[in-house]
Amino acid sequence: MPRLATPGDFPIATLPCEGGGHIAYRRRDGIEPGLMFLGGFRSDMSGTKATALDDFAAATGRAYTRFDYRGHGASSGRFEELALGDWIADGLEVLDRVAEGPQILIGSSMGAWVALHLALLRPGRMAGLVTMAAAPDFTEELIWARLDEGQRERMRREGRIERPSAYAPEPDILTLRLIEDGRSHLLLGRPIALPCPARLLHGTADADVPWIFSLRLLDRLQSADARLTLIKDGDHRLSEPPQIEAMLAAVAELASR
Repeated sequence: MPRLATPGDFPIATLPCEGGGHIAYRRRDGIEPGLMFLGGFRSDMSGTKATALDDFAAATGRAYTRFDYRGHGASSGRFEELALGDWIADGLEVLDRVAEGPQILIGSSMGAWVALHLALLRPGRMAGLVTMAAAPDFTEELIWARLDEGQRERMRREGRIERPSAYAPEPDILTLRLIEDGRSHLLLGRPIALPCPARLLHGTADADVPWIFSLRLLDRLQSADARLTLIKDGDHRLSEPPQIEAMLAAVAELASR
């Protein structure tokens, strides 16, 4: 049994990227299956869900890996120059070079979209999937589809637009590359051959990503064991204590297998 380290005592390390730059991550050793957290759009590994999972891993002696995509948090790169394919590549690098053994992926919002691609790319490494407010295909359905023609034309002409963010003082920078790259990674239009059990959690009051996205995802998952839990009045963050407890309960259930 590995030592039960205290939460937060693992410093940030960096994973060099081919062509320059780095991915920042934290990893604690522990029992398998390990846990790997994948954050959302413009979030980082210091958020409430990521740190709650670290506390859980510390208390149970379980291995845990969290990281920042390039252009996020402590990793290198400019956010507006990157897109989903880059962030999938980052997750794959961390899965292949940092995390060890079978993994339970925990994906929040955009992180659920990334996690689904990792599961399809590395099916033999998957022990489970937990999603929080899953947002697959959001670039097409929640950004492009909601732009008016004037905004679309400006994006085509200038390559980007800015939109106020509900989660940060700086606006979201939405690029044409983000939209076009997202189109090459869409999932909800076809069956998804998930090689592991899945637990999907979504708030009924999510104003950013409607809970119907998780219902559609559940319908597409070709998994023998997939469940959706709707959390009454839960918003997109799902960071209140009862919601965090629901996430940890789902992780503990899958880990106990």
